[in-house]
Amino acid sequence: MIRACLICLLVCFSWVQAATIDGVRIWPAPDNTRLVFDLDAPASHNIFILKNPTRIVLDIEKTALKTDLTALDLTDSGISRIRSAVHNGADIRVVLDMTESMSPKSFALPPNDQYGHRLVVDLERPTLVSIAGKTTVEPTVSKTIDQYNTQKRDIVVVIDAGHGGEDPGAIGPTKLREKNVVLAMAKEVYAQLEATKGFKPILVREGDYIVALKKRRDFAREKNADLFVSIHADAFHKSSANGASVYALSNGGVVSAVAKYLADQENAADVIGGINGVSLEDKDDVLKSVLVDLSMTATLQRSLSVGNLVLEEMSKFAKLHGNKKKVGQANFVVLRAPDVPSILVETGFISNPTEEKNLGSPAYRAKMASAIRDGIVRYFEKSPPEGSYIAWLQQQKGTVKKYTVARGDTLSGIASKNGVSVLQLISLNKLNSSTIRVGQVLLIPDA
Repeated sequence: MIRACLICLLVCFSWVQAATIDGVRIWPAPDNTRLVFDLDAPASHNIFILKNPTRIVLDIEKTALKTDLTALDLTDSGISRIRSAVHNGADIRVVLDMTESMSPKSFALPPNDQYGHRLVVDLERPTLVSIAGKTTVEPTVSKTIDQYNTQKRDIVVVIDAGHGGEDPGAIGPTKLREKNVVLAMAKEVYAQLEATKGFKPILVREGDYIVALKKRRDFAREKNADLFVSIHADAFHKSSANGASVYALSNGGVVSAVAKYLADQENAADVIGGINGVSLEDKDDVLKSVLVDLSMTATLQRSLSVGNLVLEEMSKFAKLHGNKKKVGQANFVVLRAPDVPSILVETGFISNPTEEKNLGSPAYRAKMASAIRDGIVRYFEKSPPEGSYIAWLQQQKGTVKKYTVARGDTLSGIASKNGVSVLQLISLNKLNSSTIRVGQVLLIPDA
């Protein structure tokens, strides 16, 4: 009788300890695919690779599966099929049939405001052209200093939409998600800058997937960015908090309580984007961050300058947080690029009902994007990088004359008379072709 009771207790104890998989989500990205298993309790797991054909196997101990894995959309994920079966009597074995070679990593995440216990599996592709580009290996191309400085190059602006994928960011009263708002706004900034001659915008992410904070800033450096702009929407536990703001990296001085709070909130994303549930900052990166702090002095002033111009443009239509027309500073991980001026734009408080409504409006987002774009353009018109088209254009402004097109004139004829090339005239006057019209005023550089 006693033995039977003990057996019963052991069975009950085992049943209490078992976890259930209640749902599975998938987030394909250009450089990786993330699978997230939602559990009602923590569970131990093991992951390994089988070859010929390539399969990735995930064993989750003492777990029951109560969701349909076959319902997942596997498009662009690198996975052709997901299978599951009971293993060793009480475990769940999940098998991923792969269409390409990917390296698996896994870690557990504790509950947060949006989700319960999670088991995360990241499948990483080899090094790619870009986070938001094609999935082909990038060839290494080196340029000499002379080539770089004489090519009238575009000014490269890397635009980072905060959060994404498993990390929704802040959530408004009507469930508007920050990750969706800032992606839409980042795409709008991209479109406006792309239409501005002399600028080359690049998006860090183009879809709903997460990119770790360190990868975002490293991406800007890989692209030789002249500016890195990270776009976010604030949140605070008091719905009355409101106003837009712009931040640059702190140089170690005193920062406001609000700035510190926001930096802590944004930096927490690295837990979701990290490995084994911790920040991606390893010991080598700690050393790198010290060097970053030492070398930031040169770029910090530029960050503050462009940030102030963006803030000035935003103030023309949006309320500023605390009514302060000054760039704030805080220790945002995403801004720690030593040689790239970097700003973080908080476009409003999504936790405020009025500002959530504004951020949900495409017209308002376009207006905010225009303010960001105008501030950026104003800055680079004042301080264009050497070798850029804008720098070249600035040089021409002091040595140009105006010519009014007369009947019978051709662009090639005007160029020949003035000792310049047709291409110079097309570039300086932002012409789409060599077609001109009578009465048109052309700028002509001195030969």
